Amino acid sequence: MKAKGIPDDVKQKTKYIIEEFNRKTLRKHNCFYQARFKGKFLYLDRSDYGNIGPICRLTYTGNMGKWEFAIFKWSSEKYDPGEWFFPGSQYVDGSIEGAMKAGLDAYPV
Repeated sequence: MKAKGIPDDVKQKTKYIIEEFNRKTLRKHNCFYQARFKGKFLYLDRSDYGNIGPICRLTYTGNMGKWEFAIFKWSSEKYDPGEWFFPGSQYVDGSIEGAMKAGLDAYPV
């Protein structure tokens, strides 16, 4: 069953997951992931040395471990859920962490 929106408690958990990933994985870099929420979507943007850009969009399905993934394609300037031929696609596993790892390979720091 698809969720209509992301519940507040899920948003809080999501923010914590992103903060932990930033602290553990990006601690030596001047970059970090940040979340934007709109309806059932979680947009993961990344700040790289002060430049903020889109990386991917996750769709909340009602299960924290089964987010649907769409990579941002600069060629079309759109999120593409059907694109699976990009560096890092092997990390896409339905988790927020997997999406962030995929984003690091697709758009290296």
